[in-house]
Amino acid sequence: MDYKKTTAPNNTVTQNIMELCEDTGNIYESVAIIAKRANQISVDLKTELSKKLQEFASTSDNLDEVFENREQIEISRFYEKLPKPSLIATQEFREGKVYFRNPAKEIENADI
Repeated sequence: MDYKKTTAPNNTVTQNIMELCEDTGNIYESVAIIAKRANQISVDLKTELSKKLQEFASTSDNLDEVFENREQIEISRFYEKLPKPSLIATQEFREGKVYFRNPAKEIENADI
């Protein structure tokens, strides 16, 4: 997914608890889903950033050759300005873009 085009806010926004638990019926389950999705987003962003910064990696270990690379700084700043993974995950959950299921509930419904 392209996190660069997300509509999630950059700052923390107060959420209505009742709206968050509409899909699951349980606020704790909703928060657990959002937390798991935030971890996935965090890992994706970290690997993407690492791949981009690895292009600038120096093969030599000389301290004299260490210098600031303008492109590397711009890439780092861009990723720093992105919304936090938890805010992106919350926005995705509210928009219904997150697929989730609870196997325990599926078993209960099958027994009835």
